[in-house]
Amino acid sequence: MAGDCHSYRDRYTGVEKREEHAGREVIWQIAARRSTYKKHGKQSALYKAMRKIEKAKAQVRARVEHPFRVIKRQFGYEKVRFRGLAKNTAQMVTLFALSNLWMARRHLLAGTGEVRV
Repeated sequence: MAGDCHSYRDRYTGVEKREEHAGREVIWQIAARRSTYKKHGKQSALYKAMRKIEKAKAQVRARVEHPFRVIKRQFGYEKVRFRGLAKNTAQMVTLFALSNLWMARRHLLAGTGEVRV
């Protein structure tokens, strides 16, 4: 496990070639540019396989980034003021808990009959 890690990034193409990452055993799950798989033609098996891989990467990225969007937009947490490690950690844990409730509100309110978007 030491040295092995996966990194999901959007548009960090060429990061594996940088000197600061030389010798690292990282699987870079970077979103491919459309031109890299579009050139194969939509009917080819390689194109379809690459599209499935890219869709899986995008789904992982969306599930990870959605709580951050909720915290920024719904709760207005855009700029961070350092208040100390304990206070900032407590605030972030609370915000992510509220973010989870916000994203699950449809399921939670479905039993009461009041579902507002």
